[in-house]
Amino acid sequence: MKKIIGYRKLLGVNEKAELQELKTVYRNLIKIWHPDKFSDNPEAGADAEAKSKHIIEAYHFLVSIAPETRQQYQAEYTLTTTTSGILDFEYKGETLQINFVDGSTYEYFGVPKAIYVKLVNSPIPARFARRHIYNSFVYRSVSNAVEV
Repeated sequence: MKKIIGYRKLLGVNEKAELQELKTVYRNLIKIWHPDKFSDNPEAGADAEAKSKHIIEAYHFLVSIAPETRQQYQAEYTLTTTTSGILDFEYKGETLQINFVDGSTYEYFGVPKAIYVKLVNSPIPARFARRHIYNSFVYRSVSNAVEV
């Protein structure tokens, strides 16, 4: 959750921001912080480059968790969470990453440690996750491996 809040603060948007608003804010910030605007001052250019990279990262992250994006991939997400088993999972600072047998990987944000402990101790982790994680927390697709 800290990551989400930090990125929203950086872009100056709230949790209700839609994709179009994110895009507009992103473009305006990139215009301000584009490194080419600081070509006469190398130190300021380096700072602007770091700032613009952070803005780009924040934009892509917030787009990936936006309701419109999640709705667009809802059928794929539902198929993965209902039919594919859990390969493994990792928990770091309220972020739970779950790797599925089909090659998909999703991150869930704001997951309390108590929920993670219950997942670990569950006799059937996939069933526990379906009931308590998949539809309860903000998530995003991290990757989807393509089988050859």
